Amino acid sequence: MMEVNKTQVTEFVLSGLTDLPGLQVPLFLVFLVIYLTTMVGNLGLIFLIWKEPHLHTPMYLLLGSLAFADACSSSSVTPKMLINFLSKNHMISLVECITQFYIFASSANTECFLLAVMAYDHYVALCNPLLYPVVMSNVYCFQLLGVSYIIGFLHPMMHVGLLFRLTFCKSNVIHYFYCEILQLFKISCTDPGVNMLLIFIFSVLVQFFTFVTIIVSYAHVFFVILKMKFEKGRSKAFSTCSAHLLSVSLFYGTLFLMYVRPRSDLTENQDKMYSVFYTIIIPLLNPFIYSLRNKEVIGALRKIINK
Repeated sequence: MMEVNKTQVTEFVLSGLTDLPGLQVPLFLVFLVIYLTTMVGNLGLIFLIWKEPHLHTPMYLLLGSLAFADACSSSSVTPKMLINFLSKNHMISLVECITQFYIFASSANTECFLLAVMAYDHYVALCNPLLYPVVMSNVYCFQLLGVSYIIGFLHPMMHVGLLFRLTFCKSNVIHYFYCEILQLFKISCTDPGVNMLLIFIFSVLVQFFTFVTIIVSYAHVFFVILKMKFEKGRSKAFSTCSAHLLSVSLFYGTLFLMYVRPRSDLTENQDKMYSVFYTIIIPLLNPFIYSLRNKEVIGALRKIINK
């Protein structure tokens, strides 16, 4: 009888980053600037790659796809957070909540595979330069992109389907700034054990496979670089890889702090800080990490500006 009398929750309240009234407007302005910069950076990079024929190479096709994933990732979280900074109504429906989770999770999963493919691209370019046009043709590159997006968007569907087996009848307050799936488990009346187990297994598989691919690719790359006789060649090779390595370090380092390290070690504010970095700051940084020292991108930008 107790189960029958429980009222199922179909709307949630996102508590946000902070409940201090004096910080809402300043935080709104800060994150509005961050979001606009993120979208200009990522969409601008996509436009440059599309507009300039000499950038229609596997490396830049992969970079454009990464920019698209970053734009989707940021757009799944930031607009709702911006609205909540200025609104007293922080409600989000169950369907909106699950949709937000799905878009973000799909973008993040896709980014894992894209970073792995980019590492493989660097491996082929530096270890087998003569075979590079054959091995990494545009057709094969599009195939790798397709597989990355298909797996990236299919994998979260399983977790979305399993979310519908849960009922929410405790609190409807999510103490977070977006619908993070582990936060939903905390307020579930149904035992989320199966959900948590599958998230752990598949997340480990995806992250382990992609991270090992990156490590193995760069192990071969560094071995080749160390054998180079000329300092100029080594310097150019390191420069080619440095942007991608920085991006990988930020992405997987934050993932480790959020999901591999025991969450009991984190305070609520620390957890939110890592999530902000993962969901909002990394998509902001990536287009600048890859572009600022890239002569071809800078040259294409100057060419368009001077037209």
